[in-house]
Amino acid sequence: MVRIKPFRGIRPPQEFASEVASRPYDVLNSAEAKAEATERSLLHIIKPEIDFDPIADEHSQPVYDKAVENFRRWRSEGWLVQDPEECYYVYAQTMEGRTQYGLAMCCHFEDYLSGAIKKHELTRPDKEEDRMIHVRNQQANIEPVFFAYPDNAEIDAIVAGVTAEAPEYDFTAADGFGHKLWVIRDRKTVDRITELFAGIPALYVADGHHRTAAAARVGAECRDKNPNHTGEEEYCYFLAVTFPADQLRIIDYNRVVKDLNGLAPEELLQRLEADFVVEKMGPEEYRPTSLHNFSMYLGGEWYSLTAKPGTYDDNDPIGVLDVTVLSNLVLDRILGIGDLRTSKRIDFVGGIRGLGELKRRVDSGEMQAAFALYPVSMKQLIDIADTSNIMPPKTTWFEPKLRSGVVIHSFE
Repeated sequence: MVRIKPFRGIRPPQEFASEVASRPYDVLNSAEAKAEATERSLLHIIKPEIDFDPIADEHSQPVYDKAVENFRRWRSEGWLVQDPEECYYVYAQTMEGRTQYGLAMCCHFEDYLSGAIKKHELTRPDKEEDRMIHVRNQQANIEPVFFAYPDNAEIDAIVAGVTAEAPEYDFTAADGFGHKLWVIRDRKTVDRITELFAGIPALYVADGHHRTAAAARVGAECRDKNPNHTGEEEYCYFLAVTFPADQLRIIDYNRVVKDLNGLAPEELLQRLEADFVVEKMGPEEYRPTSLHNFSMYLGGEWYSLTAKPGTYDDNDPIGVLDVTVLSNLVLDRILGIGDLRTSKRIDFVGGIRGLGELKRRVDSGEMQAAFALYPVSMKQLIDIADTSNIMPPKTTWFEPKLRSGVVIHSFE
């Protein structure tokens, strides 16, 4: 069972919403953020190193201080304003004609520590610490995390009723994705949402493992400092946008390798035939068609690689993953790339960039081969989280990303 609550969201007035809302901190580098940031953009708060000339070290104390200064300024200027009462919010995203509807809510840090909020990835201590400093300094969750919940017909009906009305925000970002926000103020509806989620067995981290872990650590810190802690303090809660699992789509997360481990292309193809049915598809892009089918780009040609029966374990939630199959049979066994977290011989390309990006990086000579994978399903993700397993690195890519700054949670 999970604990959620409504909150007094801090958000831009309608006329500033499209300018304040920004891409998340971790999908663009500092130079890209500086080029993209307009006067009121939230990037000045979540990537404040861009306000220094030259761009400062994002982990330096002056940058952390600048984030706090900018958050205060945005509120004093009226670019961010706090709602007078606790609400839930419906946040809808539209990409390529498909819309997903999430509820912006506050989740309890103890649910993460107990495992009621389930993860499927490991976090890096340095990234977790960086996000923790921001949350601690701001006394706020500036950016939401992205959760999924098991489908629930009554919650769907409530959301459908809310979204039948006109939204408070309705804008299309520069990337072409649409964003809408509705505010749920009706107390009976708010209370019913809280009751319904109390009956949901678990929430699943889709995107934002580091922010979730950081928020939980700050909640535990505040608990330990408060001798009168009850568990209902605002610091116990952190901001999430939570979507029904059946509305979410995971897209492919692909691999490019810098060398063939001393093999000639013909030798690589010969080695692959031990575990795969290898078919030459020609110069036109080839996309994997099913689980355990891969595409490879090598020497100007696309190939279909279909793993042979017996080379994978469909009864093992990790063994069934194509990232596992590729890592075990190709990257490790043939190319000698054992640790995907540390190897400098491999890079990862989100499917949002398309197969053309794989071709470009190989044709440029930067990389020697590329592998495209069939996307992981939400069922696979949930099976892994439910069995307390951890996915290999760079397995899931969710799109569209949540826009940061649509709504913020403060526990100051």
